[in-house]
Amino acid sequence: MSSQAIPSTNEAAIWARLIESQPDGLTPEAARYLLRFRFAENDQSRLHELAERSQAGTLTEDEGREFDSYLHIGNLLAVMQSKARLVLSSDVKATQPRS
Repeated sequence: MSSQAIPSTNEAAIWARLIESQPDGLTPEAARYLLRFRFAENDQSRLHELAERSQAGTLTEDEGREFDSYLHIGNLLAVMQSKARLVLSSDVKATQPRS
């Protein structure tokens, strides 16, 4: 997971670097756990509302920061889940018998 994709000083980037720094990497159990993460329905509704207001150019400054936070966390989650899928994919390949 590359922290280059997100500004280096925000919370999402700091979390990404923390996760990357773990010596054992992501275990299959942790990968499966990460893949279950979803935004709650009220957060999805709020994100949709903020996205519409952003497109319309009517976000307040506070709403802009809130929207950015949702986007940063959503991007980090997407990267983490992508990494989780890779871990599970390589785990499956390692346990398959070779022909």
